[in-house]
Amino acid sequence: MSIGKLTNEDLKHFIIDEIKPKRSDILIRPGVGEDCAAIQFGEYACVVTTDPITGATEELGKLAVHVSVNDIASSGAEPVALLLTLLCPEGTALEDIQKIVADANKTANAMNIEIIGGHTEITNAVNRIVVSVTAFGRTKAEELIMTSGANSGEYLYMTKTVGLEGAAIIAREKETTLKEVLTKHEIQLAQSFIEQISVMREGEIGKQLKVSAMHDVTEGGILGAVYEMCEASKLGCKIYNDKFTIHEVTQKICAFFNINPLKLISSGSMLMSINKEIAPAFEQAMIEAEIPYSKIGILTAATDRLLIFGEEADEAICDVIEPPVGDELYAVV
Repeated sequence: MSIGKLTNEDLKHFIIDEIKPKRSDILIRPGVGEDCAAIQFGEYACVVTTDPITGATEELGKLAVHVSVNDIASSGAEPVALLLTLLCPEGTALEDIQKIVADANKTANAMNIEIIGGHTEITNAVNRIVVSVTAFGRTKAEELIMTSGANSGEYLYMTKTVGLEGAAIIAREKETTLKEVLTKHEIQLAQSFIEQISVMREGEIGKQLKVSAMHDVTEGGILGAVYEMCEASKLGCKIYNDKFTIHEVTQKICAFFNINPLKLISSGSMLMSINKEIAPAFEQAMIEAEIPYSKIGILTAATDRLLIFGEEADEAICDVIEPPVGDELYAVV
């Protein structure tokens, strides 16, 4: 098996198909592309997600918090609390554990989120520290937003730029190697992308405007996120290659390591399905919030998922968007 998440096909066959519905108060169940589960408590829903950090060795506390909280934000819920688990190899210094927890706590508290428990263990089952966060959010049940809620004819938008998290991790993990092709300023700039990794504001705007679907862009990159939203909503799409915004430094990093930026992990970007009627209000809200965005394509009733090269009117040159298999990050770190 390849490094990274299970393929969507394996996830469905070996995991999801083994989990049988049992309770009527479960609002969101496991599904390809769904970021969260949700449980009904009266008029409210408790939204839950869990994620490990396995592709980085620096900024673990901050990354772990943001990646999980981003899932909650994509459901339109308010993140409330976290459980933090650390699995540490033999020889780990207590000071290193303390720093991860302190960074996680600082990051969480800055978003009015509290760490309420977890687990810390020294084990020979890992060869570096693995941090996993379970996040809890709250929203009115009727206001839940699901990845599967997208509709044919809606525009697909992505926020910020392609490959944010991946470029930041590579710039930190491979700083010495990158000195061959990047200036000191460019390396520092790429490393600073980690400061853009939250999609909390996008989630708030999406909830206010009642967008149809949101999905944070993680493993598999923006193309993986597009595929997963289409799969969850049983739709196709037409995505235009020239509409993506890719930072010049990210392009240089990807070119040097011969990886595809469109398949590079990109926490910090949110994929959003927007009804045409609210598209102008959405764009205005993004401008006012000073969040860069790109309208990258449209959802279709036909289930073909196409990445089109050239002009929008010319669809003759295109690739089929395939299910995500791993992430380009693992070819580098």
